[in-house]
Amino acid sequence: MRRHANRLKNRHRSGKPRNVSRAPAPLIGQNQDTVDLDAGGKKVRLTNLGKVFWPDLGITKRDLLQYYIDLAPVLLPHLADRAMVMKRYPNGIAGDFFFMKRAPSPRPEWIETCAIEHASGSVIDFPVVGDLASLLWVVNLGCIDLNPWYARCDDVDRPDYLHFDLDPVNGATWPQMLESAAVVHKALTRLKLPAFIKTTGSRGFHIYVPIVRGPTQKQVWTFAKRFATSLAALRSDLLTTEYRIAKRPRRRVLVDYNQNAWGRTLASIYSVRPQPKATVSMPITWKELEHGVCIEDFRIDNVRQRVKKLGDLWAPLLAKKDRAKLESFYGAAD
Repeated sequence: MRRHANRLKNRHRSGKPRNVSRAPAPLIGQNQDTVDLDAGGKKVRLTNLGKVFWPDLGITKRDLLQYYIDLAPVLLPHLADRAMVMKRYPNGIAGDFFFMKRAPSPRPEWIETCAIEHASGSVIDFPVVGDLASLLWVVNLGCIDLNPWYARCDDVDRPDYLHFDLDPVNGATWPQMLESAAVVHKALTRLKLPAFIKTTGSRGFHIYVPIVRGPTQKQVWTFAKRFATSLAALRSDLLTTEYRIAKRPRRRVLVDYNQNAWGRTLASIYSVRPQPKATVSMPITWKELEHGVCIEDFRIDNVRQRVKKLGDLWAPLLAKKDRAKLESFYGAAD
């Protein structure tokens, strides 16, 4: 049986993300390649600011960091108290990348970590992005997109939402992607389950269901699997849950429930993706889905204006009320 060491080091006692304020966002100077930036009273050294991360667009590391500074007020609440898996692109999207779980040392003393024991018995101290300083520290390491756990650090085996990752299989069209998301939403609505949608910023959609924390990760995964496979059986002309790539039917949309497995992560809301057009994983409304949206509609250069106008469309996902009780679908949680 897998055991977890769920302790958050240097924890902010209130449990709330720090420095999520409406104070003017700091600006990164244009004339230096290294800057010591004050982020809520913490000094963060930002380096190699002139390095081009998107060669075809001329977008630099400085531009990426400034984007995350500007989006921090709406982004940080979605990252708070969650372990962060780092996917590092030190030379931008054209260079090699690598995954890193353990928070590197040396590191600033104010970086919080989430210690999680894995099945092997190894305990890994993941970094936690709880404020602007830690956000900038992680992005400065070359993390273009952000990949938090879907369970909080105080109990990594009991998630507070489940999700579905919709990806096109070879030959699938974008209208099929739009229809698939609508089909999933309709099925969740029938079960009276609240659902929020965002573009992945890559190829498809993420659909999240906020749940009352209690069911174990395995129970959440089991529910997601049953839901997805049942829906795929009803709409086999459109959907598949076949996990083996070689056996997936062409011209279908994969409803990937396996992202609910223990330790898996998805790119967070507002993450810039390492894609040629610097697209962003963006929350949308179900009405926008109905009218038709494209991945390329939301990019690093236009997201600020949208958020300024609409605010955080996923703010309700953070609320304690209106969360689904999965226990009613399979019995009491362990």
